[in-house]
Amino acid sequence: MNPLVAPEAGARPHRTALSVNVNKIALLRNTRHLGIPDVVALSRQALEAGAQGITVHPRPDERHIRAHDVGELAALLKQWPEVEYNIEGNPFHNLMGFVREFKPHQVTFVPDDAGQFTSDHGWSFPADLARLQPLVAEAQALGVRVSLFMDPLPEAMAAARATGAERIELYTESYASAHGTPQQAAVLARFAAAADAALAAGLQINAGHDLNRANLADFLRAVPGVLEVSIGHALVADALELGLAETVREYQRCIQRAFAPVAPAAR
Repeated sequence: MNPLVAPEAGARPHRTALSVNVNKIALLRNTRHLGIPDVVALSRQALEAGAQGITVHPRPDERHIRAHDVGELAALLKQWPEVEYNIEGNPFHNLMGFVREFKPHQVTFVPDDAGQFTSDHGWSFPADLARLQPLVAEAQALGVRVSLFMDPLPEAMAAARATGAERIELYTESYASAHGTPQQAAVLARFAAAADAALAAGLQINAGHDLNRANLADFLRAVPGVLEVSIGHALVADALELGLAETVREYQRCIQRAFAPVAPAAR
């Protein structure tokens, strides 16, 4: 068990792990038939630079991550036993086949449509409770931790826990949109309340979607208990300017700044 990213409750200092979502690397590769950029090679580079996880979201239309990528990355991560593999997607589409075959450390259930542009909402309760429960149980029987993609709704967290899931992933697009605006504080307060409710229900917390170098530290300072952030689009965009390895290091510095002690105000 990786002590950085998969602790027992309360067993590690509060430090958020970085999982690099490599979907957009695959999307660029898929525009030609040359096999470049190489998803596996760049995932290795991200790990060598200090990423603590790799995330993929293999959609049914294979617009970015393809089935062979999922298997090749699973093989790569056998060489990195301290690193977590997170496969996300809709468990009512193609996701469970990958879970059964590769048994990743974590699966994130996301309620998106087959042709959806990007994930844009979390699970709804009580509507989704009964149909999620058997799939959560199946994944767990395979030794796979389950995280549910959730909107920041404190009132939904007890129901999310009732599915049997161990974690939630807070959908952070609304925070990213509000960052730097007068609405930022109110939106962050809503996320903090949702995180508090999740922790009270016995859930652990991940977060992701539109987090970037500008907004990540502010989010982690305000929202308690975030064990992992999954970042793809912004990180890959930053890598075009900084290089992938330096970008991973820069995101780790953002996380470090979030947890750095606050200096006392000058008298």
